[in-house]
Amino acid sequence: MSLAGSVFVETGARLHFGVLDLRGALGRRFGGLGAAIPSPSLLLEVARSEDGVSAEGPDSARAAEFARRFLTFHGLEGGARLVLHRRIPAHSGLGSGTQLGLSVARGLAEVYHLPAEPAGLARAVSRGQRSAIGTWAFALGGFIVEGGRRPGDDGIAPLIGRFPLPERWRYVVAVPPGRPGLSGEAEAAAFEQLPPPAPGEVERVSHLVLMQLLPALVEADLAGFGEALSAVQRITGAWFAPQQGGVFAPGTGETLIRRMAGWGAAGVGQSSWGPAVYGLIDGVEAGRKLAERCREFLEGKGLVFEGGFARAGARVARGGPPAGND
Repeated sequence: MSLAGSVFVETGARLHFGVLDLRGALGRRFGGLGAAIPSPSLLLEVARSEDGVSAEGPDSARAAEFARRFLTFHGLEGGARLVLHRRIPAHSGLGSGTQLGLSVARGLAEVYHLPAEPAGLARAVSRGQRSAIGTWAFALGGFIVEGGRRPGDDGIAPLIGRFPLPERWRYVVAVPPGRPGLSGEAEAAAFEQLPPPAPGEVERVSHLVLMQLLPALVEADLAGFGEALSAVQRITGAWFAPQQGGVFAPGTGETLIRRMAGWGAAGVGQSSWGPAVYGLIDGVEAGRKLAERCREFLEGKGLVFEGGFARAGARVARGGPPAGND
């Protein structure tokens, strides 16, 4: 049964495909590539309350903290009731924290009749402080390129480009059991300890993105897109190797990346700090077969998701969950 006057927010996860620049020699640092996927997904119900903040369901404590941040940011005296009906696996490299925080902010903006501009939502719940891929994926869906941040600027990194991905392109995401990816203060500390990459490597990533990956996307050339994406993953993964132990986090996920490439995936890699890994492939049936191979490899352990990419951002509905799927 729905809460009285409630708003439902539904959003999928995001894949982070890589950082553009850890040096910042041109005045901006980070930047990145990523895409929105409809599964796994989060479904949140939000209602106003005059009795403070309460939350129930998975990740309820985290959701309640985001609600308190939002209310404080806007100087609101009212409260909120939150019910999480479904969640994105936490600390898996799928953007669960940002998607939850933005969902809370979007729901509260609705019930309190406040603006719902994406960067404003992110600021209100203290998200997007390094990467803005999750913010723009939440708002728009599709494939995202964002432009990084200037030193001392606490704003959200600007959206450089948003492109729909071809309907035939399918993703398979596997989340093997094991150590969760870095997040929060541990992630911030890891970034501070990373050495700057060589200038030539930063230039190579940008060249691959501008002259191979993006043209291949516009021309629906999955082989070219996947080749460029895998190359970007190898280069940028090496930047993070001092903190994660290798180009990819060692273990089952690293092995599965190699297996997916051998099973026909056009592009493979690790999303953020993992443990989520992914493969891109052409066609519904090929996607199902690749997902089944991943499940067999994991022997029933971990999680596997597959499908087409999200073509729109988060969905909002009053009185009940949004109908249908994007």
